[in-house]
Amino acid sequence: MADFASDNSANDTRETLSSPTPIHTSGIFPHTSSSSSSTSSSSFPPTMTERLMAMVMVEAECQADAKKSGKGTGYLRRAKTETLQEIFNKYATVDKDGELYMTASDFVRSYLGLYTEPNPNPKSIQLLGGILDTSKDGLISFSEFHAFEGLLCVPDALYKTAFQLFDTKGTGMVTFEEFVEVIKQTTLHQKVPFDFDSDFVKMYFGKERKRAINYTEFSQFLHDFHEEHAVQAFKMFDKTGSGFITAMDFKDIMLNIKSHLLTNPVQTNLVAAATGHKVSFPFFMAFNSLLTNMELCKRVYLNSSGGSRTQEVTREEFLHSAQMMSQITPLEVDILFHLTELISESSGKIVYSDLEAITPEQYMKVITRKLTDIKAVESPEQRGVLVQIMESAYRFTLGSLAGAVGATAVYPIDLVKTRMQNQRTGSYIGELMYRNSFDCFKKVIRHEGFVGLYRGLIPQLIGVAPEKAIKLTVNDLVRDKLTDKKGNISLASEIIAGGCAGGSQVVFTNPLEIVKIRLQVAGEIATAQKPSALMVVKDLGLFGLYKGVRACLLRDVPFSAIYFPVYAHSKWLLADENGYNSPWSLLIAGAIGGVPAASLTTPADVIKTRLQVAARAGQTTYSGVFDAARKIWREEGTKAFWKGAPARVFRSSPQFGVTLVTYEVLQRLFYVDFGGTRPQGSEAQLPASAADLRSTNPDHVGGYKVAVPIFRGIESKFGLFLPRYV
Repeated sequence: MADFASDNSANDTRETLSSPTPIHTSGIFPHTSSSSSSTSSSSFPPTMTERLMAMVMVEAECQADAKKSGKGTGYLRRAKTETLQEIFNKYATVDKDGELYMTASDFVRSYLGLYTEPNPNPKSIQLLGGILDTSKDGLISFSEFHAFEGLLCVPDALYKTAFQLFDTKGTGMVTFEEFVEVIKQTTLHQKVPFDFDSDFVKMYFGKERKRAINYTEFSQFLHDFHEEHAVQAFKMFDKTGSGFITAMDFKDIMLNIKSHLLTNPVQTNLVAAATGHKVSFPFFMAFNSLLTNMELCKRVYLNSSGGSRTQEVTREEFLHSAQMMSQITPLEVDILFHLTELISESSGKIVYSDLEAITPEQYMKVITRKLTDIKAVESPEQRGVLVQIMESAYRFTLGSLAGAVGATAVYPIDLVKTRMQNQRTGSYIGELMYRNSFDCFKKVIRHEGFVGLYRGLIPQLIGVAPEKAIKLTVNDLVRDKLTDKKGNISLASEIIAGGCAGGSQVVFTNPLEIVKIRLQVAGEIATAQKPSALMVVKDLGLFGLYKGVRACLLRDVPFSAIYFPVYAHSKWLLADENGYNSPWSLLIAGAIGGVPAASLTTPADVIKTRLQVAARAGQTTYSGVFDAARKIWREEGTKAFWKGAPARVFRSSPQFGVTLVTYEVLQRLFYVDFGGTRPQGSEAQLPASAADLRSTNPDHVGGYKVAVPIFRGIESKFGLFLPRYV
């Protein structure tokens, strides 16, 4: 049943995770640390009347809980009876005495969409259908269909469903014979036969195995059964009773009995993890315990690293944190660090990504909505030069769109900033046009209209696309090259990547800036004809377009060297506990990064503006960066270097916030996997609960939205794989 449901995780959104009506299906996944989250001790009575009464009580209790909590039935809203009746009639194929019934095949294959392959195993289908068929007459009535929908709404639906799978006689208790009947049909028992005469079985079912187990006791039995099966397998291979088995025997046991706990990297390194030809029983138990508690290990790591997912943690630091938080043993810690060394070739230290490679998360939820989901390569090893070029082109395209959106959003602020920086004092008496940025904003609207705020926008958009695109692409490219195998990058490397990004954009930035600036200040002069962008380009010529290029480098290299590291660390601080950044957190992080970057590079921006704007009659002219700096300081004082700083911060901060959030959201929406690194925080893979894997089938209403994940959880939690084919 591992592939029962189609994977809808790609369409899940962040809202699903924070939904006000989550269903907490305890223990769906094998790495869940809780051993038994069941709280109900009720069981179905043996008579038909009492069983039907119990069904009614389930619905009544759910409805009562819904009214109290205001969250819907059992945290999942029940479907209307009329709706369920219509759906039931649609799939029921048996008419008996004028009443419709479903067969097991109707429910499992037609309604749930399971076992749809040719030659399905009829015994498996009958067992699954028997979960609903509490009357055990071979048919599913509407009352039983309705009652099971209510059962799926309760928090311990997985355990209740598993209990009814074993309650083959519908007595509300599980006998030894019923347990044997179901277990013998599993593929697990067929691979490694379970000893039904073991002391473990006698402890639960009695020495004579005549005792029946109720629901709450059976939920604990299911949890312990899988561990007992593994112990029995160890004893079977340890024929001499030495307490040791070979590494190959260890591998066989794990692949046959604990396969649902093994990720691909762990499977590959099972023999190497044994650290020798022999595996002791304590090592065997610790290994299994570790895989079961990987989610707890992640919490221990985050506690040790102070919440960072990239900080390296030593064995001693991890062990110290573990003793404060949990009962993880030193042997389990040794195994954990040895596994990470084998998988990631680490040097005695771990990061969060090492734990993710070990965590058995079969059913994942990616927190993003994807309009495309393209896999350019099957693995990172297949990344050739052509794939890397395609990746850069992909980033360049998205960066162009993001840059255009960001520039348009803040262009009026940029125009005010430019006019404030070009305003000179000391040359003429009465030359001061604007008292401050707000005064400039008002006068532009008064004399030039609202359109005046967007004077020069067209050349800005033409140029800003390649400018921002190359900046984002180069930053990502250099970061990729300077990031180690674990996904870590040093602060110095982040600064280098940002500086390279700033330097590379100047080839586009300088011509764009000089044309834009001359158009922006043109509105200050009352002339009959306003210059166009083409007129400015013709007037400047090719070399004139790169006037002030040194000042542009002096501004853009430090700007990006400051901005991108601040942005990356702000993202980390604003990410949620799963390392995910929502669009709002990206916007805030981008805005935060723009504050120090824009303010600290304002003097270079003032010099660049003065060099690029054509001086009017009587105004001071500048021959270069140092000449401009000297003359501005001598004629206007130190404050002149910070002219337009507020406008520059208010422009750059939101612009880069909008640009970066657009850039990363576009990468999430139009997802293409080139085998490289993804932006940090762009996706978080989480163990999916039943709520996260709700069916999109319109006929799966109410509790039936989670029916398929619940059925699948019987395998992923308890390892009870039923044969799919004849």
